[in-house]
Amino acid sequence: MSVLKATPSSIKTVNPATNKIEKQFEVMSDEQIETLLANADRAFSQWKHTPFTQRAALLHKVAAIMREQKQTLGRLCTIEMGKRLAEGIGEVELCANIFDYYADHGTAFLADKPLDTPIGSAFLTYEPIGVLLSVQPWNFPFYQITRSAAPNIMAGNTMVLKHASNVPQCAAIMEDIFAQAGAPKGVYTNLFVPGSKVSNLIGDKRIKGVSLTGSETAGSSFAAEAGKYVKKSTLELGGSDAFVVLADADLDLAVNTAAMGRLWNAGQVCVSPKRIIVLADVADAFISKARALYAQIKVGDPLDPSTQLAPLSSEKAVQEVVEQVEIAVREGATLVYGGHRLDRAGAYMEPTILTNIKPGTAAYSQEIFGPVLCIFAVKDEAQAIELANDTEFGLGGSVFGTDTAKAVAVARQIDAGMVYINHTTGIAPELPFGGTKNSGYGREQSPSGIHEFVNEKLIRITTPDAPY
Repeated sequence: MSVLKATPSSIKTVNPATNKIEKQFEVMSDEQIETLLANADRAFSQWKHTPFTQRAALLHKVAAIMREQKQTLGRLCTIEMGKRLAEGIGEVELCANIFDYYADHGTAFLADKPLDTPIGSAFLTYEPIGVLLSVQPWNFPFYQITRSAAPNIMAGNTMVLKHASNVPQCAAIMEDIFAQAGAPKGVYTNLFVPGSKVSNLIGDKRIKGVSLTGSETAGSSFAAEAGKYVKKSTLELGGSDAFVVLADADLDLAVNTAAMGRLWNAGQVCVSPKRIIVLADVADAFISKARALYAQIKVGDPLDPSTQLAPLSSEKAVQEVVEQVEIAVREGATLVYGGHRLDRAGAYMEPTILTNIKPGTAAYSQEIFGPVLCIFAVKDEAQAIELANDTEFGLGGSVFGTDTAKAVAVARQIDAGMVYINHTTGIAPELPFGGTKNSGYGREQSPSGIHEFVNEKLIRITTPDAPY
């Protein structure tokens, strides 16, 4: 282990609990990249013809290995990006469930679909398209990979991964797991390359589709590059999820759900509740309860089971979030609690509460990717819906209330890809994940996820004398 210092490679593990370098990896040469892309392309020529049963067996084996190694894999998440160990183990278990989900259901999802036509007969068939490039971030090192890899490898595509440079060990071990599971060489490949190489990868003729989870800025550039080469893309970008608390909500339950949900993964979750919208007549009580809860939070070592808030993913991350809070205060927001980094080694920050955030300020429109709870007071339900939609993002959201029918009615009026009732926006293999507006396009997980990168081919059976 060495002290954090300049290094010729950006691909390295820097433990955010200590800010010390744990491991470094060399950037791949152009020749190495060429070899790996050629392997992936050759693998596709065979993998696309493998029976569904063989593809499913591979995914089931990957799932089994992940469960067997969940302690090791969970700890790796902690060391590389600071996630609490329990969260890391939970992430690995979720990944195993996703692999099993597509292994169990992929055959049915990809079965020929008959079409109703008055003349002759017709059906849709779903065929893989080739090598896919997946560019993923650090906040869920295994889950981000899994929701891209599981459906697409089941569909018969092969995949190359460009993971975030600060989680290289997670990236490398995932390739090892596929190899242990018996994946043919080239079906799943990790590339150790910097972000500057992504444009060249997208332009490579062997890459047939591209997916990215990341920032709005990165997504815009990525989509433009994919469009330049007429390649299908999916994007899952930032979020500024609204958490609307209706008048009939159980206030204690709403406070606990929103406040603790914001600390999930140290607030570094695209779908965590970032904007809490409550009625003015209960706003003071909500704020008081949230402040009391945060005052009891234990910030500390992510390997300690009693820790409730772990460090952010990096020194840069904590500096950016603290700066966003400072700017918010300068622009008139009220700092109710926290707002500072802790005076200790590592990328630690206090849980934070901001109120009185005004339209036109940075905190009103930007995503704060850290443990910062922003609380807004509104006069009525109509204003709550208006505020929930007053954002360029549209990923997830929540509505909290005891009258489920009313909560659903409000959810229908929120511009987002996902809205949960009485729960923070969550994750499950069978539920589609994705957004609208500047949060991107396309869906992952569920049946939708396996249909993003297949050729939905029409086959029609008729006669030459048919009118069409």
